[in-house]
Amino acid sequence: MNPMIEPFIKAGLIKVMEPPNLTGAKYTLAVPEYLSSKGLKSLNDIAKLEKELEGKFYGIEPGNDGNALIQRMIDKNEFGVKGFELVESSEAGMLAEVQRAARNQKPIVFLGWEPHPMNVQMKIRHLESGDSVFGPNFGDAKVYTAVPPSYEARCPNVVVLLKNLQFSTDLENQVMVAIREKSNSVQAARAWLKRNPTVLNKWLRGVKTRTGEEGLPAVQKSLTAG
Repeated sequence: MNPMIEPFIKAGLIKVMEPPNLTGAKYTLAVPEYLSSKGLKSLNDIAKLEKELEGKFYGIEPGNDGNALIQRMIDKNEFGVKGFELVESSEAGMLAEVQRAARNQKPIVFLGWEPHPMNVQMKIRHLESGDSVFGPNFGDAKVYTAVPPSYEARCPNVVVLLKNLQFSTDLENQVMVAIREKSNSVQAARAWLKRNPTVLNKWLRGVKTRTGEEGLPAVQKSLTAG
């Protein structure tokens, strides 16, 4: 994503805050876990299973950057996949195809990332050795908060909160699943915080309410009341 945001940073329109709010994210090709146990563990293993995979990679909607990276990999014959076809669909369509394949223990390679509910709802493995295509992000991708350059001066209290927020891929996977099940992000977030209240100690350190009181007791009271 760096090339997409870099022009805005150089133009002074966006400031990327430190530290990252999430580390350990992934963005690469993935397979069902049963394929991993059969030896498909990295991009280097794909070409030798071309026949079983029917020469196909499953991506999401046309124009997506992940699809473009897969197509470039095919065009450049990286990892010996020149004869493969990229099947473009949608996120829901791709995952439906993966689930269909999983029910029949059929080989399939698809665009996978974490955090995402797919990591909870299915047993999958993110393939290794994809740094030359997807960047050095196999478990090392970071997510940052971006704000207008003047935001810190205008909203210092919120900036304290933003700098405190530290998530994990497991946390986000679980909350994303809950959001889909509840269809309400606020309810899902409140439910997770009730089950994991200790994270608030760090997230709300130094954060005040709009009236200048300590933020932690206020949030704890709100969760109890809810």
